Amino acid sequence: MPGPLAGIRIIELAGIGPGPFCGMMLADHGAEVIRVDRPGATPNPRDPLLRSRATMQLDLKSPDDIARLRDLAKTVDGLIEGFRPGVTERLGIGPDVLLADNPKLVYGRMTGWGQTGPYAAAAGHDINYIALSGVLGALGRAGDKPTPPINLAGDFGGGAMMLAFGMVSALLGVKNGAPGQVIDCAMTDGSALLMAMMWGFRAQGVWGDDRGTNLLDTGAPCYDTYETADGKHVAIGSLEPQFYALLRQTLGIADDALFDAQHDRAQWPAQKTRLTEIFKSKTRDEWCALMEATDVCFAPVLGFDEVAAHPHNHARGTFIDIGGVLQPAPAPRYSATPCDPPRQP
Repeated sequence: MPGPLAGIRIIELAGIGPGPFCGMMLADHGAEVIRVDRPGATPNPRDPLLRSRATMQLDLKSPDDIARLRDLAKTVDGLIEGFRPGVTERLGIGPDVLLADNPKLVYGRMTGWGQTGPYAAAAGHDINYIALSGVLGALGRAGDKPTPPINLAGDFGGGAMMLAFGMVSALLGVKNGAPGQVIDCAMTDGSALLMAMMWGFRAQGVWGDDRGTNLLDTGAPCYDTYETADGKHVAIGSLEPQFYALLRQTLGIADDALFDAQHDRAQWPAQKTRLTEIFKSKTRDEWCALMEATDVCFAPVLGFDEVAAHPHNHARGTFIDIGGVLQPAPAPRYSATPCDPPRQP
């Protein structure tokens, strides 16, 4: 089975990072995605972001090639692009032109700042977008400077995945009788949305503005990473009372009064100091033998060279090899329309 998006055709105007990730998501789930790149460009077969789609080369400064792209756009369901606002309009392939040619077209636009606003025309990167949306300021340990989560929150979470969701939503709308339309996907907007739960916690008075001092941001001792005797790390997420009780039992601190008040922030520094000492007393493998696959809410912190071989990841096929390149498998999974295995570009 080719996946739930079988029969959908998408043009992807070539870019880097989040644009290809969105194209990969759509292709992973069965859409035919046609990547339009500049003349002479060669897809890197070792780049997972380019998998499962073909590339055609067009010179977007050539009137003949622009005409070819317009003809192609009449035959597809959607188009995604990640240029600065106004670029495709100047090329003669803006949404007004292509929607006039194909009124059912879903025209997806992904930028950092959005199509409008004072920053719209400015350059930027993930770190800038999540700084403005308030995400970056919330990330990091207490007393330290903000720590970027690589470029996951802006480029991929707030941008590519939001655009993929927007494309599928608008395509479903067209199927149900709505007209084609333009999607304005801004990484500032998307990354801000990812923080919705924290905004709710803040409104309830249970999330403070100082990073690294809250329940889920390394403030709480029961939700953090700890170094082990061999210099590796484990992750603990024992939030609920029954999980916290099992953590105490497993660590031999069930009767230690220091840990009785799980949510007393005044006790957190002393609790964390003690847990740091305890976890450094055994190797990561020794802790795995005690805690792995239990209700402690535990996992070893694995590196690139370890994840594929872990029994859980191996059993689920979370990582796959395509042409000698280890990479994450498509997600999520479907019961009735399973996706075909990805292919090299």
